[in-house]
Amino acid sequence: MSKSLKKIVEESREKNQPEVDMCDRGISNMLDVPGLFTLSHITQLVLSHNKLTTVPANIADLRNIEVLNFFNNQIEELPTQISSLQKLKHLNLGMNRLNTLPRGFGSLPALEVLDLTYNNLNENSLPGNFFYLTTLRALYLSDNDFEILPPDIGKLTKLQILSLRDNDLISLPKEIGELTQLKELHIQGNRLTVLPPELDGYSVCVGFPDVDCTLMVKYHQHNNDVSVSKYFICSFRAVVGNLDLTGQKQVFKAENNPWVTPIADQFQLGVSHVFEYIRSETYK
Repeated sequence: MSKSLKKIVEESREKNQPEVDMCDRGISNMLDVPGLFTLSHITQLVLSHNKLTTVPANIADLRNIEVLNFFNNQIEELPTQISSLQKLKHLNLGMNRLNTLPRGFGSLPALEVLDLTYNNLNENSLPGNFFYLTTLRALYLSDNDFEILPPDIGKLTKLQILSLRDNDLISLPKEIGELTQLKELHIQGNRLTVLPPELDGYSVCVGFPDVDCTLMVKYHQHNNDVSVSKYFICSFRAVVGNLDLTGQKQVFKAENNPWVTPIADQFQLGVSHVFEYIRSETYK
C-alpha cells in the first residue's frame, strides 16, 4: 500500500498536481502516507472510503487545501488545527463517528459546503463559534441526533441548502425564517408536529420589547427598511425577509413527521397549501 501511495505523493509533487485522490486505499492513519503533509501546494485531497479514525494536527500543513473529502471513514475526532485552513471551501465528513466538533471549528473563513451527514452529532456537539461560518451555502446535518436546532442558525444567511433529514427534531426555531436565500430544506423523518410561521416569508412585528407594534415609525417601501421616526403613529407588520420554498426551483421535503392534523391535512393538498395555512391568522 505504502509504495503506491508514495508514488501518488511523488507525482503530485513533481508535476505540481493540485488534486490528490486516495479513495479506498485501506488507509488507517494519514501519517502512514509518506510525504503527504509536505504537499502544501495541493488544493484537493480525497480520502473517502478508508479506515481513518482520526485526523492528525498536521492537516494544518496543507495550507492551500480547498476541498477535503473524508466521507465514509471511522473518524471519531478532529484536531483544533483544522480551523486554520484558511482556503478550505468544501469539507465532507459524512458517514463517520463524530460526536463532537473541535473548539474553534467555526473559524474557517471560506467554508461554503459542510457535510456532516451520518454521524452522532447533536445540538451539544457544536462549538460556541459554529454559527460564525457565515460563508456556508450548504449545510448537511441529516442522520444525526439533533432534537433542537439552535436559534443561531439564523446567522447563516447565505445558506441555500439545509438538510436536517432523519434526526430527532421536535421543533424548528423561528430564526430559520431569516435564511432568505434558502432554496432547499429537508426536514423529513423527524418528530416535528408544527412549523414556525416565520418559515413563510418571516413576517414579524417590528417594534421594541413590551411594545404592541403601535409605534411612531417611518417606513421606506423601496428598501424594505423600517426605521423609527417621530413623524406619525401606525400599527403594522413588516416582512423583513423573502424566504420562499414554494417556487418551482425550490425543494421542501417534510414527510414522515407526526404533524398535527390541520398541517397534515394541508400536506395532503400540497406544499403551497401548507405555507398558506401557516401564514394565516388562524395558525399564528
